[in-house]
Amino acid sequence: MMKKTLSVLALSVLPTLALAAGNHAGGHGAPGHGMPGHDMSTMSNAPSPTGKPGDPAKVTRTIELTMDDTMRFTPGDIQVSAGETIRFFIKNTGKIPHEMVIGSLADLKAHAAEMQKMPGMQHAEPNMITLAPGKVGGLVWQFDQAGTVDFACLIPGHMEAGMVGKVKVS
Repeated sequence: MMKKTLSVLALSVLPTLALAAGNHAGGHGAPGHGMPGHDMSTMSNAPSPTGKPGDPAKVTRTIELTMDDTMRFTPGDIQVSAGETIRFFIKNTGKIPHEMVIGSLADLKAHAAEMQKMPGMQHAEPNMITLAPGKVGGLVWQFDQAGTVDFACLIPGHMEAGMVGKVKVS
């Protein structure tokens, strides 16, 4: 009984801690999003075929990308070389929020399912950015292995409507 009480207590405190920590969006506000297994930032802790957060001082190239209400990224297919650190300059030209999340297709689908359960989830991980209509922002990402890296908008319904893209790393 004591263990269950502590678990419930810990879970009830997590949202408060997440809000207290804050982020660019003013706090997570979604309990459980930062818990192990539900947090895509773990991708940056180990070598990964998707790459890792890049050092802004080591950017080799800037790629401009737009997101719009036709549920598309432009460009949707991007070519980079292994080892490149890319600054994505991203603009939401739509009238609704959109986001860019870099990851494996499996991670993206799992995270999209989480967002279906918790619409309005805010993000602060280095592999993602959410932009309000008309806003611009950036992501810096290092692609360290050859292969294909996916990206998508994980706002409920957007990925399913085709808001996905690929980075081909050679």
